[in-house]
Amino acid sequence: MSSIIEIENISKQFIIGHESAERYTTLRDEISKRAKKVFSFSNQESGKKHQSSKEIFFALKNINFSVEQGDRLGIIGRNGAGKSTLLKILSRITEPSSGRIKIRGRVASLLEVGTGFHPELSGRENIFLNGAILGMTRSEIRRKFDEIVAFADIEKFLDTPVKRYSSGMYVRLAFAVAAYLEPEILIVDEVLAVGDVEFQKKCIGKMEDVSRNEGRTVLFVSHNMEALSRLCKSALLLEKGEMLSFSDTDSIISQYLLSRKNNREYSRNGTNEIQVRDISIKNKDESRSDTIVTFENCTMEMRCICHVDKVSNVSFAICLNNVQGHRITSLWTAYKAKTFNITKGEFAIMFKIENLKLLPGDYEIITYIESNGKEIERIDNYDRLFVKYTNNFGCTVEPNASQGTYIEDYLVSINKM
Repeated sequence: MSSIIEIENISKQFIIGHESAERYTTLRDEISKRAKKVFSFSNQESGKKHQSSKEIFFALKNINFSVEQGDRLGIIGRNGAGKSTLLKILSRITEPSSGRIKIRGRVASLLEVGTGFHPELSGRENIFLNGAILGMTRSEIRRKFDEIVAFADIEKFLDTPVKRYSSGMYVRLAFAVAAYLEPEILIVDEVLAVGDVEFQKKCIGKMEDVSRNEGRTVLFVSHNMEALSRLCKSALLLEKGEMLSFSDTDSIISQYLLSRKNNREYSRNGTNEIQVRDISIKNKDESRSDTIVTFENCTMEMRCICHVDKVSNVSFAICLNNVQGHRITSLWTAYKAKTFNITKGEFAIMFKIENLKLLPGDYEIITYIESNGKEIERIDNYDRLFVKYTNNFGCTVEPNASQGTYIEDYLVSINKM
C-alpha cells in the first residue's frame, strides 16, 4: 500500500526578535526609533559593530515519517514541542523552511475554534463554503448536509451567523463539516477539548468509523492518553521540535510518561522524618511500568527511608487524582486498620491489587505518610500513571478519567531493606 503522507527532512524556523514589547506607540516613540536607526547606522560606519537582537528558532527540525492510507496516527508531546506547527504545515497553512512533503488526497483540518469559517456567514452558508474549499460539488454537500446538522446539533441556529455561536457550537459544526465532507485525510488538534464529554465521545467514535470503515487517514493531537490509545494504531513523539520516536501508540505513551517523570517537579511537605524515595508500578508479570491495565492484578510499591531511630503508628497512602485534580481513589494502610512502627533505615510498603477496577485514563500520583494523625510527608504530583482499557473479561467500561471506583481488593505488606 502506498503512503498517503510522506514527510522528508521537514524543518521550520522562525526569527525571534528580543526588542521590548510595547502596548502602544506615540509619535514621539516613532521619532525616537528612527533616530536610533540613524545613530546605529553611523556607529557601523565608524567601525562599531551593531549588536543583533534577533535569533533563529527551530520549531521543527529534520522530521521524517510516512503514513499509510487508513492509518490513525497520534502526535504526542509537551506544549511547545512542535505539534501544532507540524499540523499547520500538513494543512498547508504555512510552508516548511526546508524539506519535502507529499500528500495524496484532500485534507480537512480542525486546528482551532472557527478554523475556515467566515464569521459573518450563517452555519448553513459555512457548510457549503467549506465543502467548496474541499473541492466538493453542491450536490455532494447536499447529500451530507442533514448528517452534518444532526451531528453538530445546531439545527435551531443553522441560519444564525457563526460569530454568535459559542465555542462549543463552533467546534461541533467544524468537526461535523470536517468529518462528513469526505476528505481523504482528517487532521484534528486538541481543539476537541473545548467540547463536552458526550461530544468528545461522539468525535472519537466518528474518527474510528471513518478510518476503519471508510479507509480515511486520521492525524490526531491530544494530551488525553486514553483517547490516543483507543483511537490511534501508531504515534510519534515530538520534543523541542525533534521527533524522538515513531512506533505503536502504547510504546510511545510509555516513553512520553517516562520523560515527564524524569522531568517532574514536586515539593515535599511535613516533618520529613520519613521520606519517599521511589514509587514503582508493576504489572501482573511483576515488570515495572508506567502503564497498568483494567481488570488485571498489579502492585504499587512505595520505597521510603526513615531518618530517625523510631516513628510509631505510621500509616502510608498512595492516592490517585484525575487530570482535573479531583481525587479518584486512595490506597491507605489505615483503611486496612494497619499502622507500623518504623525504625531507622530503608523499607518498602507494597499494595498488591487484585482485579484492578479503575477506569482508563491519565492519573496523578500523590503520596502521603502520617503518624498519630500528624503529617510526616506529603508529595503532590509525584508521578503519573496511565491506566489502559481492556475488554478481555467481556466487560464494557466507558473510558472516562473523570470518574473512578474505590479499590477494595488490595493487600498491604512491609519489607525492611
